[in-house]
Amino acid sequence: MSQRRQLSLNLFVYPGGHHEAAWRYGGTDISRLNDITYYQDLAKRAEAATIDSLFFADGPVLADNIRYAARYRVEPITWLAAIGAVTSHIGLIATASTTYNEPYNLARLFASLDHLSGGRAGWNIVTTSQAAASQNFGLVEHPVHAERYERSREFVEVVTKLWDSWEDEAVIADQASGLFADTARIHPIEHAGKHFRVKGALNAPRPPQGRPVYVQAGSSEDGRSFAAHYAEAIFTAHQTLGSAQAFYADIKARASALGRRPEHIKVLPGLSPFIGSTEAEAKALEDEFNALIQPEYSLHQLRRMTGIDLSGYDLDGPFPRHLLDIDGTLGAASRFQLIVGILDRENPTIRQLINRLAGGRGHFVLAGTPERIADEIQLWFENGAADGFNIMPPWLTGGFDVFADEVVPLLRRRGLFRTEYSGRTLRDHYGLPRPDSRFAGDALRASA
Repeated sequence: MSQRRQLSLNLFVYPGGHHEAAWRYGGTDISRLNDITYYQDLAKRAEAATIDSLFFADGPVLADNIRYAARYRVEPITWLAAIGAVTSHIGLIATASTTYNEPYNLARLFASLDHLSGGRAGWNIVTTSQAAASQNFGLVEHPVHAERYERSREFVEVVTKLWDSWEDEAVIADQASGLFADTARIHPIEHAGKHFRVKGALNAPRPPQGRPVYVQAGSSEDGRSFAAHYAEAIFTAHQTLGSAQAFYADIKARASALGRRPEHIKVLPGLSPFIGSTEAEAKALEDEFNALIQPEYSLHQLRRMTGIDLSGYDLDGPFPRHLLDIDGTLGAASRFQLIVGILDRENPTIRQLINRLAGGRGHFVLAGTPERIADEIQLWFENGAADGFNIMPPWLTGGFDVFADEVVPLLRRRGLFRTEYSGRTLRDHYGLPRPDSRFAGDALRASA
């Protein structure tokens, strides 16, 4: 009898929590946002709940709305290395840009994290959408969307070759003979492409997982094509079951058409739950957070996603949908389309829209009892919409504590989530194979 399919659950960590006003909430300890022990304790808590991984987003530019929200970034690979030192099982996923890094350095960083943690590293591959980042790296202008994805494809190919450049059997470490490494199994990659020229090999042995897990979060046409080729886990945003089902089916079909096994790509929508002992209590909690919103911040976020400046409009008036440039540059963006969907389904006022977006920047926000949260997770999981979820607590640590204490046990009792880890690596948690080096066998062929 085959084992029942199990959920994957990641904890997405944002300073203070995911609601834009989380830092103002009385249950948020903002004094510890730069204290690594705060995040180490959170990771231990998540590991006790057998969560698959801890995930940190990142961006190489200061948010221009920092005035009203705790939206700064610490460098996540360094942060996760410190977390890996005090945990033993939970995966460690860091975001890193292919636009504002170089392949050799990034390959070393993630290989080091994978070695340090015993095979728990994951790389969330992003191309960086913030145009202002270019000014931090000496570029005249930010590369356009298609160019960033073209560079990203080559970047991933180079990094993959570097991680493969040491075969698994390359390290011999024979003290008697004095032979440490079989150099016939360590390969220069000799990459010469449009964007990169890298000789290789990497200056460190192959990572324990072979390669850290490849994660991706774009849902545009370019993003979906990229994910179908490379991603092993996809973080995505959906407001409805139908939208999530359509995305899920599309990604799995694209991957299958490329000869990949669809079950080797985990689709993980974001979920930000407000949990109460009753539906009314959960909704009251969400309303309490929304009452702390700074409208100037919210309207700035909305302008970034829609291109419309609504600062002079009545917040309790209708959203001026006619101003949306559906055919413009932003029109193809996944978050733009998500907002259009909300407008078409719900016809909200401007205030109602910014309240809808405040909890998760377009991710699914759900207020309800633990049973309601578990029901929705099960519904999406069992009906072709998700392989699991990227849990985005509205505030930390309390928003995660209640999920771990009250929702996780329900999922376990329903046979949907593990009661203990069955392996030590992130690939083990996701049920992903350990890839062979593309160079495996070259030494044997050379000696034949």
